[in-house]
Amino acid sequence: MPSVMGLLEERERAARRRVEVLQAELREAEAVWERFVIARQTVAEVLAEPRTSEEAPSVVATGVGASRVTSAVRGSVVPAWREGLDPSSLAPDYQRLVEVLADRGGEVMDCRQLAAALGLDVVAAKVEGVRSKVKRLAVRGWLAEDRPGMFSMVAGRVGGS
Repeated sequence: MPSVMGLLEERERAARRRVEVLQAELREAEAVWERFVIARQTVAEVLAEPRTSEEAPSVVATGVGASRVTSAVRGSVVPAWREGLDPSSLAPDYQRLVEVLADRGGEVMDCRQLAAALGLDVVAAKVEGVRSKVKRLAVRGWLAEDRPGMFSMVAGRVGGS
């Protein structure tokens, strides 16, 4: 007859395997979702371009041989970062995220750490809310995503502007 502790350990191992499978599925789903978000943003930027050649959008280099439109997308909560734009142009929740990272002087933080620094309960719902906001800030150039899920201020912008 198996022991109670043996049965609990067996169930714990099964639950852990299930969590690992679900985490892998979540990572795959997030990657697909991110591609759709980027595609939608790109289409919105193209549609938001001025109709005359006199009103060309501002373009900045973002990588080797790359450039992107830095004008804010209509209906966007987070405008694309550009020189002279400061965090006060962001919604308050986004301002707080930028301020937390700016106050850390370039320290890299994950979403759990950011949620805790904001005084939020470190539970899945709150952490996911923080994750969606910092991902949006990173996509629009306000923050850097140094490694997947790890965020910091963009080099040279420590201080929030």
